[in-house]
Amino acid sequence: MSLSEPAGPAPEAGRPLVFRGGTVLTMDDASTVLRDADVLVVGDRIEAVGAHLDVPEGTEEIDARGGIVMPGMIDTHRHMWQTAMRGYGADWTLTQYFVWYYLEHGKKFRPEDIAAGNRLAAIESLDAGVTTTVDWSHNLQTVDHAEAALDALRSVPGRFVLAYGNIQAGPWEWTADPAVRSFLERLRDAHDDRMGVQIAFDVTGDPAFPEKAAFEVARDLGIPVTTHAGVWAATSDTGIQQMHDNGFMTPETTYVHAATLTADSYQRIAATGGSISVATESECSAGQGHAPTEQVLQYGIPVSLSMDTSVWWSGDMFSAMRATLNADRMSEHMDAHLTGDTITHLRLRAQHVVEWCTRGGAHTLGRDDLGSLQPGRRADVVLIKNDASPVSFPLLNPFGHVAFQAQRADVHTVVVDGRVVKSDGKLIGIDLAPVRREIESTVEYLRSELGEEAWQQGMFPDMPSAEAEILDNPYRYSEYKDESKRAGGEERVLGR
Repeated sequence: MSLSEPAGPAPEAGRPLVFRGGTVLTMDDASTVLRDADVLVVGDRIEAVGAHLDVPEGTEEIDARGGIVMPGMIDTHRHMWQTAMRGYGADWTLTQYFVWYYLEHGKKFRPEDIAAGNRLAAIESLDAGVTTTVDWSHNLQTVDHAEAALDALRSVPGRFVLAYGNIQAGPWEWTADPAVRSFLERLRDAHDDRMGVQIAFDVTGDPAFPEKAAFEVARDLGIPVTTHAGVWAATSDTGIQQMHDNGFMTPETTYVHAATLTADSYQRIAATGGSISVATESECSAGQGHAPTEQVLQYGIPVSLSMDTSVWWSGDMFSAMRATLNADRMSEHMDAHLTGDTITHLRLRAQHVVEWCTRGGAHTLGRDDLGSLQPGRRADVVLIKNDASPVSFPLLNPFGHVAFQAQRADVHTVVVDGRVVKSDGKLIGIDLAPVRREIESTVEYLRSELGEEAWQQGMFPDMPSAEAEILDNPYRYSEYKDESKRAGGEERVLGR
């Protein structure tokens, strides 16, 4: 599908680019913040960062004054194919999600439906300043589905990782398919800097450890594994122990959620160098467990942030940062209140979550050439600036501003691999009209396959069957007359 549109000239490809006069979050080892500074991009690399830079003749200048220049954000776990059903599962529990996608209607998705969700999610990522997104693509029922997913991602000028999965079969089954292996080898050997590959599956804790065969395929192919770990009532410490005992816990492994593990499992993850992908909106809402922010700090585990799925939640990292800070701080305060104590200094700071969604994500993906603005690094750059917004000033605490004040509409410019893909708040070369038609086709197909009654029932599940008991409240703002206490016709009213 062609996404190009004739409107608006794009910045000249290959031309040097400089962001002038912004507040620059370098995200280097010291998390250096530079005020009134410039970032120079030449080709696909950061050429220089500093004040009043000399630039090559013909360099295009972007006025970053009053804005924040930061690395492109990185989402390490998003089920992009589900974006075709944006918001459908807003009132789901995790159980309802599993029933809908794993056991019942997820099987109905055709290759073109996978492509529709992927394309929309990829565009949505870029629009929000997420320059790298891991497509946790776990409904690739056939290689045709995988090809459609890949083609859709490649039609959008972002950076992606296709994490191949198939919830409709055991990972030991689909990884043994020669066609799947050939697809994975081709993607691995393409050496496409903007398209990585992972293998995505979960470990159920079955004593027989049938997932061992899938891990062996991943190891033979040299492809990292990403797995949903520590999900309440789904994946547990047993799976972590099996992985560890068989030598499958590596620095390249990503543990998504990791919300209900014991100290032993966190220690194993820390010791083997893997990373945890925290998806706090998901963990808070769906019930995987509490986002493990305390544990990653306590055990020194590398961490990144992710959004999980737009079938429930928002698809931008501003929401991820906000939710993560709020959940951790609520937990810290409530734990203290239970013992009659008061928290006076917070452990998780805005700087932490900005780091996690930039250099943390880069580390998780083994891409230390991303996630920071330093000479020689890949030029994935985001400018947050919105002069028309009263929320854009004053800009006092830049980390706090990114984490709590900024939002999608404030993403002014996005650069991926040195190419400007969003300018002055508008995506370049992307026409949403065909994408909308593609999504409408998928929705119409799914709706007709299910029937209207099932479609509505899935979107608006029944309330819990047991009626909630309304407790008697002795403190009522109701008027009453107490004849025995009336004096001179005066009426006493409780609460007044």
